[in-house]
Amino acid sequence: MTTTDAIESRRSIKNFDPNHEMPEADLAELIRLTKLAPSSFNMQNYRLVVIRDKERQKKIRAAAWDQAHVEDASVLFIMCADSTAHLTDPAAYWSHAPQPVQDILGPMIKPFYEDKDQLIRDEGMRSAAFAGMTLMLAAHNMGYDSCPMIGFDPAAVAEIINLPADHIISFMLPVGKKTQPAWDRGPRLPDDKVVIHEQFGAA
Repeated sequence: MTTTDAIESRRSIKNFDPNHEMPEADLAELIRLTKLAPSSFNMQNYRLVVIRDKERQKKIRAAAWDQAHVEDASVLFIMCADSTAHLTDPAAYWSHAPQPVQDILGPMIKPFYEDKDQLIRDEGMRSAAFAGMTLMLAAHNMGYDSCPMIGFDPAAVAEIINLPADHIISFMLPVGKKTQPAWDRGPRLPDDKVVIHEQFGAA
């Protein structure tokens, strides 16, 4: 499957086989590929909460408007972000780089985000989104389907997964084997509605 094939054929699926169990090797490969997603300063501030326990999935389903695909998915990923990642020793992110690069980028990370709560939150959401899209395309290429979703009570889900106070939830991502095809794809908005060349409004 080419990248174009994966993008064109990936769909959001809401009906999964509740009896399917994802092999450990598939889960490991899915996580490996997801971790190749980009992140600012290579902080990798996304966090993947992997839910396979059916009782926990059932509890999360109750906090998600009783949507069945939360429980029926082979794996439920909860895409989170660590809002303290910028405080980590930069060597964790840049030890592979030439020393001059480490000397420039390492000291930049903490002051870039310091006292900028909105930027920190935005960065976490961006990184979780990059990771989530990577995960969805990787899963599709491996023969799985997925459905990104925000239809849930984040406070209730945070309690169920014991989310640390310095972490945030971005969205949930059920992954599994579909039992029904996707609905027809909705029309894409025309370019003049979504593409802006150079700037908004008159020059």
